[in-house]
This record gives sequence, structure tokens and C-alpha cells, in this order.
Amino acid sequence: MAASFIPKQAYAEGKVTTLDYERQVKKYGPNDKIRVACIGMGIMGFNNCRTTVQVPGVELVATCDLYQGRLDRSKEVFGNHLFTTRSFREILIRKDIDAVIVATSDHWHDHICIAAMQAGKAVYCEKPMVQHLDEGKAVIEAQRSSGKVLQVGSQGVSGLTQKKAKELFASGIIGQLVSAEAWNDRQSSNGAWQYSIPTDASPKTVDWDNFIGDAPKMPFDSTRFFRWRNYRDYGTGIAGDLFVHLFSGIHNITGSAGPERIYASGGTRYWKDGRDVPDLMQAIFDYPEAKTHPAFNLQLRVNFESGDGGGQKTRLVGTDGVIELRGNSVVMTRHKLDTLPSYGGWDSFDTFSTAQQKEYEAWFKAKYPSLPPTIQEPAELAFKVPEGYDDHYDHHFNFYDCIRNGKTPVEDAVFGMRAAAPSLAANLSYFENKVVKWDPVGMLIK
Repeated sequence: MAASFIPKQAYAEGKVTTLDYERQVKKYGPNDKIRVACIGMGIMGFNNCRTTVQVPGVELVATCDLYQGRLDRSKEVFGNHLFTTRSFREILIRKDIDAVIVATSDHWHDHICIAAMQAGKAVYCEKPMVQHLDEGKAVIEAQRSSGKVLQVGSQGVSGLTQKKAKELFASGIIGQLVSAEAWNDRQSSNGAWQYSIPTDASPKTVDWDNFIGDAPKMPFDSTRFFRWRNYRDYGTGIAGDLFVHLFSGIHNITGSAGPERIYASGGTRYWKDGRDVPDLMQAIFDYPEAKTHPAFNLQLRVNFESGDGGGQKTRLVGTDGVIELRGNSVVMTRHKLDTLPSYGGWDSFDTFSTAQQKEYEAWFKAKYPSLPPTIQEPAELAFKVPEGYDDHYDHHFNFYDCIRNGKTPVEDAVFGMRAAAPSLAANLSYFENKVVKWDPVGMLIK
């Protein structure tokens, strides 16, 4: 068995050749392969499978979904050799499956992740790791007791942009962190989860009872099944779908465990389609002091600004500069704060008498002879990932590399909970109209 993979970014940066790739693939014989099954073949299920089959030494052998059409489609895309089933339990009892991808509706994440690790499988779980705040500890314990790898699917934490931002932040180049802000724009029907519903959707083609699980019982509803993110019974709304990515990035870059005070506001402003979650949300988070950063404030939002259906930015504002993540690039701008007393220009200095102005200026120059009262000119540093780079691949690569080499993944169960928890607490704040106090280290509501 090979010692490790060559990351895909190495090809994108021209550090290795196609021949290196071919040699790597040949290192993995039939007995060396990691055999994977995907549970939940919706949008992210297919995306994860398309990525995972690119990783050398990994083989997709089975898929599971509650809609027959997706099982048929998985064979069309990945081959007739696939074992397909509507029951995830049939996946877990198979001894020849080493790992599972969990890409179901949110309300099934904790159940399947725990059962899979107890069955001896490594788990790649789509974010958010859990649907409710009280579910995280059980997933963390299952990972600890089983010793199995669990990777949560916020792929940005494995990406080059966050690695560069983390390096810049750790260098202290922007001084002391003061505040942060991040946002997603979802100006499209697809961004608002108005997914296509197949014309053959019916109780015959969909296993509705198994989909419901521990959610409230109700008659078959194709809209709820195929657009489950719009409903609190099965999903986690804007916060669980989008805030969790932003938290993952901010925590990864800063080393933070999370906020301690959370307040959210918003509403259903656009999509009057029967959903019971807001389509717009803004939230404020107070972060306590930690070893890696001072106390700071964070603002998150999701709105309808971008006309192309999506967009995301994160800004970390320090006393000496700003780090901004813009898609596939990182920009650092220095603007060191002038902490000297001011005089001249827009200042009370001009309200003094002429005699006092002269006396003040003499005093200032005597007290600060080598420090002119001017702000330093901004200096900018920009970084952009190589053309064709894919952080989704690197996140899957990280997962399988950890399985092979016994390493801890970049986004394990504790990290996943600390990214999910403030997102879920934002929902709690919104629906109960209250400030939520959270213990980010103990992962408990205060």
C-alpha cells in the first residue's frame, strides 16, 4: 500500500507530472483500494461521488437513496456494477465497504453517522454535521469510541485560499483581530432550494416513510421530499446550509472554538412558497478571547444581492489591516491605525484660538518628534489559486489520506460541531426571538 497520495493541487501548480499521477494510480492494487458507498444521492451526493472517484486508490461500489430514479441515475453515471438500495442499513452490514459518504437530509445525519462508525466505517458527512444542538455530543463520542475517521463536508477548510488566509492571520500582519464579517448571496431559484421535482414522484418511487424518520408523521408530499431544505422538520435553513460554511472558514483561519453570544434576525422576504424557514437572515456573534485571538465580533448575512445566483466573501478586520477572501483569491490590505492624538484637518484643533493652535502644535512636535501624525499608506498583498484548482477534491483527498495513514482529518466531529452549533443557535435565536448564550469549548447552551 502506498504511503500517501499526491494532492491534486500539485498537478495544478505544475509540481508533478501526469507520469507521477499514473505511477501513483498503479501503486494501488485491488486489495489496496478504499471501497466507498454514498448514502443520499441528491445534488451533493452526486457531486461527492464525482469527486471521490477521481482520488487514486478509491472505488465507488454502492449507492443508497429513497427515490428510485436517483438509484437508476447513479448506475447510468458510475456504472452498472454498483450495488443500489433504498436502505442504508444494507450498506452498513457489508464487510467490503470501508467508508460511507452521508449526503442525506439533515435530520438523518447523526443517526447514519453514528450507525456507520459503530459498524466500522469511516464517514464523510455533509454539513451541518447535526440538525439539533443536542445531537453533537453523541456523534463526537461515536467517533472517539470507534476510532474511525469522520470528515465534515465544508470543503473550504482544505482549500488553498483558507490555507493562505490562515498563514497571513497567524503572521500577525493585520495586528489584533477586531471584527469579522461574512456573507452569501443566493439570488436564484436554485440558490433558494427550488429544486426540480420529477414527474414520476409518488409513494411507489419514493420511500416516504423512511424519509420521515423521527420527523412528524404526515402523508406523502413530493415538495417536502425534493425541497426538504425549506422545512424545519428535515433541514436547518439558511444557517445550517450557508452559515456553517462561513463558520468553518473563520474557525479554521483564526483557531477559534466559536462564539459565546448569538442573536439573529430575518424573515421570509421573497420566496412565499410555503417554506417555514427564512430566506433572509442576519446574525451577530460575540467571540471571547482565546489563545489565538482577542475577543472580536462577527456579523453574518444571507441575502439577494448577487445576480448570478451565488457569491461569498469573508473579511477579517484587524488593527493593522484586513484579510479578505473573495472566491478563489485572498487579498490582504494594510491600514495601520493611527493612534496618535490628531490635529489639523477634521479635528477640534481648528476650533482653538490661533494662539492655542500654535501652542498645541509646538507641544505635539515636542512630544512626538519622530512620529508624524499621519496614517501609513496602504500596502496590498494578493493571492489567487491556480487555474483549475478544486478544493472539493482536496477535501476528499484529505479524508482518504487520513483513512490510509491514521491521521486526524482537518474537519473532524469536534470541529464539525463547533461550526454547526452557532448556526443552529442562530436558528434558535431567530425562531424564539432571544439572545442565545453558548459555551463554545464545552459545546453547551449556558
